[in-house]
Amino acid sequence: MPIRTGEDYIESLRGRNLKIYLFGELVKEPVDHPLIRPSINAVAETYDLAVREQDLATVESSISGQRVNRFLHIVQSAEDLVLQNKMQRKLGQNTGTCFQRCVGMDALNSLHSVTYEMDEKYKTNYHKRLLDFIKMAQTENLIIGGAMTDPKGDRSKGPHEQEDPDMFVHVVEKNDKGIIINGAKAHQTGCINSHWIIVMPTMRLAEADAEFAVVGAVPADAPGITYIYGRQSCDTRSMEEGDLDSGNAKYSGQEAMMIFDHVFIPWEKVFMNGEYEFAAMLVERFTCYHRRSYVCKTGLGDVLIGAAATIADYNGVPNVSHIKDKLVEMTHLNESIYAAGIASSYQSRPLKSGVWLNDDMLANVCKHNVTRFPYELGRMAQDIAGGLLVTLPSEKDFRNPETGPLLKKYLRGRKGVDVENRMKILRLIENMTMGRNAVGYLTESMHGAGSPQAQRIQIARQMQLGYKSKLAKNLANIKDDEEGRPEHSEYFERVFKIGGYENN
Repeated sequence: MPIRTGEDYIESLRGRNLKIYLFGELVKEPVDHPLIRPSINAVAETYDLAVREQDLATVESSISGQRVNRFLHIVQSAEDLVLQNKMQRKLGQNTGTCFQRCVGMDALNSLHSVTYEMDEKYKTNYHKRLLDFIKMAQTENLIIGGAMTDPKGDRSKGPHEQEDPDMFVHVVEKNDKGIIINGAKAHQTGCINSHWIIVMPTMRLAEADAEFAVVGAVPADAPGITYIYGRQSCDTRSMEEGDLDSGNAKYSGQEAMMIFDHVFIPWEKVFMNGEYEFAAMLVERFTCYHRRSYVCKTGLGDVLIGAAATIADYNGVPNVSHIKDKLVEMTHLNESIYAAGIASSYQSRPLKSGVWLNDDMLANVCKHNVTRFPYELGRMAQDIAGGLLVTLPSEKDFRNPETGPLLKKYLRGRKGVDVENRMKILRLIENMTMGRNAVGYLTESMHGAGSPQAQRIQIARQMQLGYKSKLAKNLANIKDDEEGRPEHSEYFERVFKIGGYENN
C-alpha cells in the first residue's frame, strides 16, 4: 500500500537494515531513538499537510497519472513553482525546523532536464530511467533524498588530483549489471529519513574527472552505506526527562555523513555515467531550484518573529517603541527573502524536457539574503528576549520542591503570565538561534546550496553590466568610448564571462 499519512510514513521506516552510528554506538531502531525521532516527525508533517491541504501540497502528475505529493512532482508551470514556495513556507511555520525534502524535490526536477539533454546528445536512455524511477516514487509516495556535497579534501585540487580519490564519490567498477561507487557525502539533510538517495556530483568536472561524473539512485538501506549522525548544539535535551528545556520537543532537522563502500547501483537506476561536461549543468540547475527553495526559512522566520513578539508581551513591553521597531525590521527582512524567492518562481521558463526552471538571478539573490538575514533576525530576537535566554535554570530546577517555588516567584513576567509559559518561549528562541534548530536556521542557511561566495559568483555572471552601461551612456549622450579602449559593454562581458557563462 502507498504511504498516505505521517503515521504511515513513520511505520515505513521501521525494520530497515541501516548502519547508523550515533555517539559512537550503532543505533538499533532509529524510529524510536529520542534524538532522531523529532527529525522523523518533521518529515511526517509533509505527508499530513498533503492530507489536510491537498490544493497546496498535492498535484496531478503527468508521469504517473495520479495525484501526488508536491515534493515528488515535476514542475510544469510557473504556478507549480510558486506553490512549492508556499508549501515550503507553510511547512516551516508548522515545524519550526528543516523538513528535509527540498533537496530530493530539486534533484528530480533538475535531473529531468539534464537527462533529457544528455540523451539528446549521446542517444542514451537516462531520461526514461529517471521517469520510471519518478513514477515508482510517486506511486509508492516515497521520500527521495539528494546527496551532492562531497568532503572535497584539498580544495585547491580537482577530484582526479586528490591523493585519496574517495574525497569525491566515484565509480570504481562497472559490469553488465551496473556500477559500484566509493566515497562519501557530508552533512546530508534527512538522509536517514529517506527511502531512496540520489547521488550527484558536487561541482564542474573536467575530462580527467569522468569517473566522478556519476548520478544514481540507491535505497537508503543499501549494503555498503554507513551513516554517522551529526552532533548538534543542545541535541541531548531531547533525551532528558520532560520537554520544557528542548524548546521544540516535537520537531528537528537531521544531518549525517554518508560513507559509500562499494555500493552497487543497477543500470536502470544510473542517470549519469561519465558525461563529465553535464556535471556543471546539473549542479547549476539544481542550485537554481534549491537556492529559491530557501524561502522555507521564511516559515521559520515567522515562528521566530512570533516568539519574539510573545516574549515581549510576557515581559510587559509589547508597546515599547524600540521593541515594535525591531519586530518591524524582522518582518521586513523575512519578507525580503520571500519576495526574491517567489519572484524567481514567477519568472520561470520551460526547458526542452518540459520542466520549468525558475529565474537564476533572483534565486541567487534569495539565497544570498538567507546567508545574512536569519542571523539578524536571530540577533534581534535575542535582543528582545533578554539575558534570561541564556541563564535560565533547567526544568529539573523548576520541578525541585525547594528551588521550584523560588524560580516561580522571581522569574515572573507581567501579571497573568504563567512562569512556565515564559520559560517555554525563551527555550524556543534559544532552540532556533543557538540550539538544535539553529543548525537549520542559521549555519545551514549560510552554507546550504552553496556558501555565500557561490551566489556572488552567479550574481556577477548575470549582472548585465554591458547592457546597463549602454543605458547609462544613452541617457548621458555618450556616443563613443575613448579611442583605443574596448567598447564598454564588450569589456564588461569579458570581465564577467567566468567559466564559459554568457553575460546576458
